[in-house]
Amino acid sequence: MILADTTIWVDHFRASNAALRNLLDNEQIVMHPFIVAELALGSLGQRAIKLNALDDLPPVRVARLEEVRTMIEGLSLDSRGIGLIEAHLIASCLIHPPTLLWTSDKRLSGVAKSLNIAANLP
Repeated sequence: MILADTTIWVDHFRASNAALRNLLDNEQIVMHPFIVAELALGSLGQRAIKLNALDDLPPVRVARLEEVRTMIEGLSLDSRGIGLIEAHLIASCLIHPPTLLWTSDKRLSGVAKSLNIAANLP
């Protein structure tokens, strides 16, 4: 399964991404509610349709904050240039194997690669 982060969805909404479309068609995309919430803060055409479609994707388990804090310390994720939402996405991938994280954010991608949860997609 693939968890596409907010950067991937924003790019897809601007110009359709064939790889994402293929993964959606093959039911290989999962969703984290923080991604939907981030997208809801932006300007979306066909807003209700898009948000409802995102809400309908299979969910990953959302880590509790104490789990994320433990992960940050245990994996030395401090000072790596990621934020709390990104840490939550990483935690969800780790507790929902074999979910991989797809992002165009360079820092997040680097962390995901170091944890062997990076999706190698265009």
